[in-house]
Amino acid sequence: MNKFWKVLLASLLILVFVAPVLFLFIRSVSFGWRFPDVLPDAFSLRGWQAVWSDPQLIRALWTTIGIGTAVVVLNYLLALPAAYALSHHEPRGKAVIETVIMLPIFVPVLAVAMGLHLFMIRIGAADSWIGVVLIHMLPTLPYAVRILKSGFDRLQTDWMWQGRTLGMGPVRTFFGLMLPMMLPSLRSCGILVFVISLSQYVLTAIIGGGRVTTLPILYFPFFSSADEAVTASFTMLFALLPIVFLVLLETALYTYHKWSRTV
Repeated sequence: MNKFWKVLLASLLILVFVAPVLFLFIRSVSFGWRFPDVLPDAFSLRGWQAVWSDPQLIRALWTTIGIGTAVVVLNYLLALPAAYALSHHEPRGKAVIETVIMLPIFVPVLAVAMGLHLFMIRIGAADSWIGVVLIHMLPTLPYAVRILKSGFDRLQTDWMWQGRTLGMGPVRTFFGLMLPMMLPSLRSCGILVFVISLSQYVLTAIIGGGRVTTLPILYFPFFSSADEAVTASFTMLFALLPIVFLVLLETALYTYHKWSRTV
């Protein structure tokens, strides 16, 4: 019976996660594939050629990766101390602070973005990648704080005191003892923040003012294309970015873990 449920679960996972990706890839290299045909009439790379022929694609790729990475790093810098303070301390008005941090999720982002756009125009951050990075903090920071706080909740404060009794200073204890145990939460936080930043179209269009071109900005003209192979090719490229970022993030976290063991 256990084997049956394992096979059933594996089949469902393949059906939900693998089959759509496989179908999308075949669609991106197919020509003349119509229902109810099992296989397309011919295979062609013209969809990928059309995508890569766009002169703005390379710049949009680097801009998207750069903005997403900057948003992840900035979330780490702000969310880590906030999550640690909310988890291991009892500041006055803790419930109010947590509510304020989560407000961007409950309030319509578009309404807040329009107000912040006027503020960014005043400070000169509009129509620039700096303004886009700052506005992407709005929908990502609440999730980052929530995920990292859950990670800190699982860590006992006694471990920090044990590190202190062994001669480790507070900074060394935090970076050499606590953060290595937070790697699963750091991984989840990083990839979620990157995916949320990657998917922002309206916020990027409003604050970027059409001067900051990311993949979502390019995606909609391709999405309205009548050629399904072109649409599928760009969708595959769009979906590969989080996988590439996950590999880079895993490499960075693995390097940090090795370094922390030598501290």
